[in-house]
Amino acid sequence: MKTRVFVTLILVTLGLYLFSQCKQKEMEQISYTAQSVADSLHWIKQSCIKLQVYGKTIYFDPLGIKKADSADFIFITHPHGDHFSPADIAKIATSKTVIYGPKECRYTGTCKEFIEVVPGQTINVAENISITTVPAYNVVKTNFHPKEKQWVGYLLKIGNIVVYHAGDTERIPEMKNFTAHIAMLPLGQTYTMNSVEEAAEAAKDVKAEIAIPIHWGAYEGTAADAQKFKSLLENQMKVIIKSVE
Repeated sequence: MKTRVFVTLILVTLGLYLFSQCKQKEMEQISYTAQSVADSLHWIKQSCIKLQVYGKTIYFDPLGIKKADSADFIFITHPHGDHFSPADIAKIATSKTVIYGPKECRYTGTCKEFIEVVPGQTINVAENISITTVPAYNVVKTNFHPKEKQWVGYLLKIGNIVVYHAGDTERIPEMKNFTAHIAMLPLGQTYTMNSVEEAAEAAKDVKAEIAIPIHWGAYEGTAADAQKFKSLLENQMKVIIKSVE
């Protein structure tokens, strides 16, 4: 009897090991391109972006969430109400959700953990997925997003593909210090960029292959601005204008 139980345990352990090895190889074989990641990005409202990679569900700045979901990771850029919305986070956060954000964005509802971030950190959040936090602030309209607040944008690395979510920012010098395959940049000119031209220059600063305008249409910025952004970058990089979902 003991021998049978022992053999069963060995077989179960071996089975679990082989399953884990197969899953690991399966994950390693997933290959993302800038285009495939860009195609998978869902623009929900303002700066709210959802994507699913390596079996993980990721949100930036949840806002306008229409139905419940189960997020693995949520990245918050700063505490303004159109970026940090506890009511919207509550619709997608579960006991397994890890939330990253500046100290003012600490979420007290259901989640696994809140991790405070400041610019200049690199964190491995899951296998093949990491983030680097970068500054996000105003140079001209400093009363809206002061540099000293240490609010952030994110470089999300998915395999070898880097996605830049700029948060609320003007074109800042630090943008020339990093590169991204995909740049998601704000087009609203009241609180973020000073012009559409500035947003286009920011896309060039980070040497993006694909640029996606966000933070327009809900409260500021127009479809015409998005089209202008695209025309300014014609023959320099691909611009994808997403429809709100």
